[in-house]
Amino acid sequence: MGGDDRLPPIVLSVWFYCVYLTSLSTGTPQGTAGSYLRTAAMGNLFCCVQVDQSTVAIREQFGKFDAVLEPGCHCLPWFAGKRIAGHLTLRLQQLDVRCETKTKDNVFVNVVASIQYRALAGKANDAFYKLSNTRSQIQAYVFDVIRASVPKLNLDDAFEQKNDIAKAVEDELEKAMSAYGFEIVQTLIVDIEPDEHVKRAMNEINAAARLRVAANEKAEAEKIVQIKRAEGEAEAKYLSGLGIARQRQAIVDGLRDSVLGFSVNVPGTTAKDVMDMVLITQYFDTMKEIGASSKASSVFIPHGPGAVRDIATQIRDGLLQGQATTTSH
Repeated sequence: MGGDDRLPPIVLSVWFYCVYLTSLSTGTPQGTAGSYLRTAAMGNLFCCVQVDQSTVAIREQFGKFDAVLEPGCHCLPWFAGKRIAGHLTLRLQQLDVRCETKTKDNVFVNVVASIQYRALAGKANDAFYKLSNTRSQIQAYVFDVIRASVPKLNLDDAFEQKNDIAKAVEDELEKAMSAYGFEIVQTLIVDIEPDEHVKRAMNEINAAARLRVAANEKAEAEKIVQIKRAEGEAEAKYLSGLGIARQRQAIVDGLRDSVLGFSVNVPGTTAKDVMDMVLITQYFDTMKEIGASSKASSVFIPHGPGAVRDIATQIRDGLLQGQATTTSH
């Protein structure tokens, strides 16, 4: 080609810039950041940029904040010094914070707090420029509130007042992070973990308390059983006494009728003679019952005519003494 075949400087500048943008788009790793850079590179090449849903882009002009770009396609005249400084997601995010602290009764616990937050579209520039590490900032506030609240409570109270601790953390975060363009959606205290030895001791205390209640209930049940058994025995003895009294009354009535009938039917006999005969009959009946008993026991009693007379004399003397005592009273 004849003459001066060098390209004009402006064409060379555009060509080198396109090569640079192409190298950015092909050399960036896969992922969200790479996608943003490739999109920005191609967008800068064609003077337009794409912003994904639930995301905003921060546009700068010559290094100064210019505008917040909503989701969609936007014109980006790179030759006017405008560029995309970065992207900010508006999705709900969650941060789990584990904080070690001590309760009022000197028990070390690990408190796990779950913070749900998101950036506000209306304050996207504050959220992008004012904080360099949002998660570290939130974590610092959570540490401060938990370590100020839990040491005022005993271990049992800390478990009971989890919602109060979470509310205190949420109020402090809302007050602090709203100035940076973030909204605290919800704060949860998801777990309070004492030391393993403390948990074992708490379980043993609970088990001992339940065993004590069980022992009291068992003793009360045994007491009721003994009372009912005693009442049953008393009732049985009372009824047995009534039966014995009625039996003896029937025996006495029978003896009286026998004596009267024998005296009438056999003239010349006295009541003493009849009583002696009845006693002898009862004596032999008793001997018969003892001999017929199947139990292996030995009973030694005097046996003979004189013994029967002595028994009759003893019974008669006892009856006479009883009558004399009754008469004297």
